[in-house]
Amino acid sequence: MAKLTKEDILKAVEDMSVLELADLVKALEEKFGVSSAPVAAATANVQAAGGQPAEAVAEQTTFNVVLTAAGANKISVIKSVRELVPTLGLQEAKALVESAPKEILTGVNKKTAEEAKAKLTTAGAKVELK
Repeated sequence: MAKLTKEDILKAVEDMSVLELADLVKALEEKFGVSSAPVAAATANVQAAGGQPAEAVAEQTTFNVVLTAAGANKISVIKSVRELVPTLGLQEAKALVESAPKEILTGVNKKTAEEAKAKLTTAGAKVELK
């Protein structure tokens, strides 16, 4: 079996949908026992919890928008998800909404996360920021 080059892997990742990429990240985390969470934030929290004086606990700067429940108006929620993630097709957005709880956006800034939460909540969904 021929070895895959870095370019081959990047090309494969480039051709994946958002849902496929999320599944790939989860599979990599499980396979290698790692986490994609930022290390710096975890270190600051450990220092603060360990009783050692921390200069300042860093404020969270990146958020994940998690759809916890679609609510009664799934069609509006699907439309909102497609507006937030334009790379999703109708079928992918529908599958994502129906398989809640699922992450809609990952690693976005606070303003974008709050706007996404407001849009989804207005459509009738239940949303959490993590």
